Amino acid sequence: MSDWTEIKITVPADRVDEAGDIAQMAVPYGIYIEDYRDLEQQALEIAHIDIIDEQLLAKDRTKGIVHIYISPEENPAEASAFLTERLSAAGIDCFIDRSQCKNADWENNWKQYFKPMPVGEKLLIHPVWEQEFDAGNRKVIHIEPGLAFGSGSHDTTRLCLESLEKYAKPGKTMLDVGCGSGILSICGLLLGADRATGVDIDPLAVKTAKENGDLNSFHEPEFTVIQGSLTDKISGKFDIITANIVADIVIELCKDVKKFMNDGAVLITSGIILPRETEVLKGFEENGLEVVSRRESSGWLCFEVKGK
Repeated sequence: MSDWTEIKITVPADRVDEAGDIAQMAVPYGIYIEDYRDLEQQALEIAHIDIIDEQLLAKDRTKGIVHIYISPEENPAEASAFLTERLSAAGIDCFIDRSQCKNADWENNWKQYFKPMPVGEKLLIHPVWEQEFDAGNRKVIHIEPGLAFGSGSHDTTRLCLESLEKYAKPGKTMLDVGCGSGILSICGLLLGADRATGVDIDPLAVKTAKENGDLNSFHEPEFTVIQGSLTDKISGKFDIITANIVADIVIELCKDVKKFMNDGAVLITSGIILPRETEVLKGFEENGLEVVSRRESSGWLCFEVKGK
């Protein structure tokens, strides 16, 4: 059996938690974080000893390391590029190193925790490897996230989907900026929207989103996926715009998003951590956008925004 790839992301220690959140968004597998800033205190709290191995004491306290794992079926170079782009967008200096590791159980280990999952009042997310599920009266999205962000399990995705339920209906059109796996676009179509366009800078995300569209019987022109940066390849106007991306990119998107919004259109945006709220709100205000709803889950924020 082929080896898995371990990707180690080294970042400034004071950004390691944020980098870990981004890594968790970017890949569906387990991660772990090395952070030695409070080594002595942690040793006392956990082991109740103040004698620590010299190798641990020698660790660089100014750096933190996020470890993630990529299956043999996927391209680690694409995952590295995706992570580099997301971390750079968040303004986090990083060094990414890849190495082979013999741990073929990672694939099944993460999949066993990803079960059919109800979201909001109308949707059920069905991972394609799970054979048994009871959807009840819910709309079912069949999903294979691969390396693209968007399994539905992350707080930011769930927050966006819960907001989307209020707005996606027949006659509406949708644009999903930073579409990842395509989950938001496809759910918008399942909820009744007429058309959805997804755009992502990452070619792997574009490929995954198209494949997930096929899994759910949505194809062009009903569901179109474009490779591009934010709205640079987009034309026309939409009734719903979703953007589950990091705070800096949300702020950048605000500068011209109104050009793509029909009268009464809503922008649903998440991927924003609580400490960045003030900056994002300022971005809305400076660009003529008004918050009509704010929700929070596990330190992540989701806003519904309309033009003033």
